[in-house]
Amino acid sequence: VSKQMQEMEKSGFLKGALSAEQQLALISICTDLKAAVEGAAFIQECTPENLELKKKIFGQLDLIVGDNVILSSSTSCLLPSKLFTGLKHIKQCIVSHPVNPPYFVPLVEIVPHPETDPSTTERTYALMKKIGQSPVKLNREIEGFVLNRLQYAVISEAWRLVGEGVISPTDLDLVMSDGLGMRYAFIGPLETMHLNAEGVSNYCERYSEGMRLVLNTFGPVPEFSGEIVQKVNQAMSEKIPVVPKVLDARRKWRDECLTGLAKLKAQMKSD
Repeated sequence: VSKQMQEMEKSGFLKGALSAEQQLALISICTDLKAAVEGAAFIQECTPENLELKKKIFGQLDLIVGDNVILSSSTSCLLPSKLFTGLKHIKQCIVSHPVNPPYFVPLVEIVPHPETDPSTTERTYALMKKIGQSPVKLNREIEGFVLNRLQYAVISEAWRLVGEGVISPTDLDLVMSDGLGMRYAFIGPLETMHLNAEGVSNYCERYSEGMRLVLNTFGPVPEFSGEIVQKVNQAMSEKIPVVPKVLDARRKWRDECLTGLAKLKAQMKSD
């Protein structure tokens, strides 16, 4: 954390009014749950994606927090109804799913339990905005939330196209990084439709028949096993060998690219 905050400060990307040193002074480690959350207004659980572990943590928190503390989970796909049902403070429970790495990718998916109080959602949304993230509110829970549903749809079709020999794995990734991803870095698929015609209605008039034709050719959900795994893994490993040092270097390069993109987007918003 210290190293990352110092790097962000040097690059001008540190959030908040305090210096890295001042922020680090506010961070402490505690092995006693009750002591760790004493006086908290908002608690963000970040344990591994293990349902039983998370339920255990929230069960313990439920016994020690007051009626004004928000209990939030970082889970990327576990439904709030599976995490929070049965808790005494269920109205204060919510999912706030950040995207890795959250200091460069600001999206946070806010997903309520069916019994979450609307004020919990609004307070969480306001907090995320205040700390510089880009929160979105889901009106109800759904498997995979929204980000992973979109991501899995792309992965699924990418897997089929490679598996059917239509395109190589490396060229498939280029379609996204040098194609769709260029515009999706700034606008979403719905605004893309809007701008690619004279509005969404006109887009649907022009292209709906072709879209349905293509969508009807999509195959079943892939198994993500067997020969295609080997084919994709070989292609990716040739490009980026599965060696810790090489993977870490590539991740660092990715984060540097995200830093530059985030700065550009911030500059464009201010302009």
